[in-house]
Amino acid sequence: MKKILNYLSLCLALLIVSSVSLNAQNTAGNTNNNATVDQLLNEVRALRRTLDNQRHTNAMLTKEINDIMWFKMLEDITYVDKIRLTGPPRWKPRRENDRFAANPLQFWCYVFIPKDVDANKKYPLIVLPHSGIHADFSTVYAHIVREFIAQGYIVVSAEYRGSTGYGSGVYENIDYGGLENEDVLASRNHMVENYPIVDKDRVGIVGWSHGGMISLMHILRYPDLYNCAFAGVPVSDLDNRLTSHGESYSANFSAAYHIGESIQDNPEEYKRRSPSTYAKDLRKPLRIHTNTNDDDVYVEEVLLMIDSLKAHNRVFEYKVFEAFPGGHSFDRLDSGGATEIRFTIHKYLERYLNPPKPFATHADMRKASYHY
Repeated sequence: MKKILNYLSLCLALLIVSSVSLNAQNTAGNTNNNATVDQLLNEVRALRRTLDNQRHTNAMLTKEINDIMWFKMLEDITYVDKIRLTGPPRWKPRRENDRFAANPLQFWCYVFIPKDVDANKKYPLIVLPHSGIHADFSTVYAHIVREFIAQGYIVVSAEYRGSTGYGSGVYENIDYGGLENEDVLASRNHMVENYPIVDKDRVGIVGWSHGGMISLMHILRYPDLYNCAFAGVPVSDLDNRLTSHGESYSANFSAAYHIGESIQDNPEEYKRRSPSTYAKDLRKPLRIHTNTNDDDVYVEEVLLMIDSLKAHNRVFEYKVFEAFPGGHSFDRLDSGGATEIRFTIHKYLERYLNPPKPFATHADMRKASYHY
């Protein structure tokens, strides 16, 4: 696959160079090259489509492999399932006069249930949205899921609109800061409404990075549905973020299939999609972590969220870690220092969700997750 992509990229580059060269000759007076230039441009467009399709095919194959890994890595303690649900229709039609524009969007969702559950009892639920502007729920979270399962939590993770591994259609349904939140909410509601072992009065949401953003949006906008939230290195303010991350990042938002406008063109739309806008609405327990050497979600962005909450006299917990090893992923790694931080996160959640088998020590947590 990699060789194919490299070959296609080379062909694309050569065709672009040839097109530019011929176009320059045409400008100089060689009008006979018009047809050739048009033909080359059509070839360039075709190759771009092929590259895009190959990229999504590669992501779909990776997803299939990762799904097998999920079952293998947790089969000793967890029932792993993957289900299909629906969220709201696209926030705007994909094309003019789209007769199916009002159709709810389908999305996949992972469900993890401890193998030792008692069907006559109820268990707390963790809603765990994945990170990444275009990403998926991969086994990078496997040890974290094991930690939750070992304590008796049920875990649900939605592959919300815009996720990778499901082709260009899902990818281009992205609604960052928008209806992706409704997809995650649909996963939460599905578990509460369809699994009698889920306790609707013990539900927490946990996420890092973009997942942290979704965690913030949920605890701020749907407080009656959650007992608490944890947001690790959360995307918090799109104005701040887009100012510091360059044009290639902004292009994810201004793409025609997404917002279709820059933040300069439509600042209110970007404000609507930012958790900092809703800081005044916090009324449930929230804990935030950030790291001064985070090279993705800069500490200044998270501090803006923290300051916004303080300005509205909201009660919450937070910790700013000073240049902790790992940068953006500092408390999701497998090192002792990272898992010690995760232990404090679990103890925070324990206060509000009362899992049946809470960890007594960090060593207990390590053994549950890593066997030793």
